[in-house]
Amino acid sequence: MTVGQDAREAQWLKWRSVADLYHAFFTGLILTVVTRRGTADAAEFVFRVFRRQQQERFLAGLVKLGIDHLPPAVAAAQYHYLSNWIGGVHVEYMYENDRKAWVRYPPPRWIWRGTAICGVPGEVSRAMLRGWHANNGVALGDLRLGFVCTKQSVDGQDGLEGYYCEYDHPLELDQRLVFARHLQAPLFDPAKAPELPVESWPKPRLEKAYRNYAMEYVKTAAPVMVQVFGPEDAGYLLHLTGKLIGMQYFDEIARAFQVGRGGTREFAAFLRVLFESQDDEVEISESSGSFEVRQKTWKLMADVGDYSPACSKVLEGLFEGLAAGCGRHIPVHLKPVRGSRAPLVWSIG
Repeated sequence: MTVGQDAREAQWLKWRSVADLYHAFFTGLILTVVTRRGTADAAEFVFRVFRRQQQERFLAGLVKLGIDHLPPAVAAAQYHYLSNWIGGVHVEYMYENDRKAWVRYPPPRWIWRGTAICGVPGEVSRAMLRGWHANNGVALGDLRLGFVCTKQSVDGQDGLEGYYCEYDHPLELDQRLVFARHLQAPLFDPAKAPELPVESWPKPRLEKAYRNYAMEYVKTAAPVMVQVFGPEDAGYLLHLTGKLIGMQYFDEIARAFQVGRGGTREFAAFLRVLFESQDDEVEISESSGSFEVRQKTWKLMADVGDYSPACSKVLEGLFEGLAAGCGRHIPVHLKPVRGSRAPLVWSIG
């Protein structure tokens, strides 16, 4: 392996670690809402997150993936297969005909990583399907397209699966997602699955897309949290989740960043790598053993139209938790700013 390839591999490992951190934050946020607000509120939150993502990304994604010319049922199923594959999510796709195509998310489920699946009510998983899968026909302008769910992992079945079906008549709202638990998907044949065009999806693009896939969930979830629960309650939930996830994941992320445990100096070094690995510009200065971290950009939230200052609680919580994982008694404070998303100025120590 060449020096240049070594550097690229190290960069990609950092990107994947950032993806793991934001992935964990998103899953943790859903569990925080389940445990602090209850199942109904968690289901509403998940519905709003996935509906917003579907409205913002589905049609544009069909074009990016080069599948916008396909029949509605096939295009919808292939979208889930290809887009999730880019994000590192294991999905299966099975074509039956131009009006019926299956998708299956086998275990282990990406979104409910590890033991998290034990804390997810069925209603919350159904909300994800209502938010996205049930609305693809509407987005495509074909009200005959619906989704039939045949299994749900969180209900103890061996995966989440179902098929897109184009009916002979327009569907009412409550007909766009139905359940048929007596059915099961056909076997997956990788040789028959769609593939990304290699020339337009080279390795560096795939690695960055893998990172962005997880980060995009947090980009969507933070403002939705504020809109659904209000800035005070949302800020509390975002901060708490970030702190818990940061404490749990510091060691794992630090290994990829090649930064060890320690005090303020080590944590400032960790933050520098974190910012660089999520494409943010940062300046760090030291004075008497304390550090000022000037975060000049926050690209994740740069184009969020309904951004609220409460969204910054994502970073506040994460940084406090990561600092606690780095070493005891490393204070982290966000200096007051006038509602802007950047620059953000952090004091460490």
